[in-house]
Amino acid sequence: MAGPKIGVKILRRTYSCVMRNSERLADAASSSGGGSSGAAGSSGGVQSVDRAITVLEILARRGDAGVSEVAAELSVHKSTAFRLLETLEDRGMVEQTADRGKYRLGFGVVRLAGAVSARLDVVAQGRQACERLAAEVGETVNLAVLREHYAVNVDQVRGRATVTTHNWVGQLTPLHATSSGKVLLAALPAAGRRAAYTAGGLPAYTPATLASAAALEDQLADVRERGYAVTVEEYEVGLNAVAAPVRGADGAVLAAISVSGPAYRCPVDRLHEIAPTVVVAGDEISRRLGWFG
Repeated sequence: MAGPKIGVKILRRTYSCVMRNSERLADAASSSGGGSSGAAGSSGGVQSVDRAITVLEILARRGDAGVSEVAAELSVHKSTAFRLLETLEDRGMVEQTADRGKYRLGFGVVRLAGAVSARLDVVAQGRQACERLAAEVGETVNLAVLREHYAVNVDQVRGRATVTTHNWVGQLTPLHATSSGKVLLAALPAAGRRAAYTAGGLPAYTPATLASAAALEDQLADVRERGYAVTVEEYEVGLNAVAAPVRGADGAVLAAISVSGPAYRCPVDRLHEIAPTVVVAGDEISRRLGWFG
């Protein structure tokens, strides 16, 4: 259920608003049962909101859970976990399953997701991660999405080492010859990949381009296994790149984030060195889009 997962993220972003209405949660989390005021009350409210949001994240990750399971993950007494769940149930954020004693996310979370769903797009949610990645590696960072049998770049951030002024945004690039394209291809079912090969063909842009479907399929299997793709002068001579997937709330690959640079500055060994950093950036954007992988 994609909406509830996104809604959990929204709760984190609206933390200050929730704090103004956290009195009931503060009572639920109080181990002494007594009230408090001033700094102590504020501290209890912060802890209560944090615990409540953690409960939602637990249910988003597990699908459903009982009071004992929630209490164990929170490291609190079962009575505290029950009061938190009861309060969230009253607000429609969780609901009991047919198997009484188990709880799952409720559709109250969907209402929160709908309030900001228009802003939950790849470019908006990915911009900060792209900027940090470009600052860290010093090279050009691109976000690309699948469009028919092409990868289209939808955002770009230049790193400090970038000397070219080439703008890739809006450009359609071949799936089989680019790192982003390979990530997007690897996520397609076999029938979808075959259709892409037929529609776009497998032209050789350089001597290094994989123009054989069999060879490309072998490499795509490696992409799925290691979680990132590289290209070494396959689209342009002298240009290398590495890319990782960006996933939506349901785990499906929505986009690819890539780092590209001249071959003399980004040889093969460096591509594999920075690949984990690119994967982390892709995962960060994915989490902002509601992915709980």
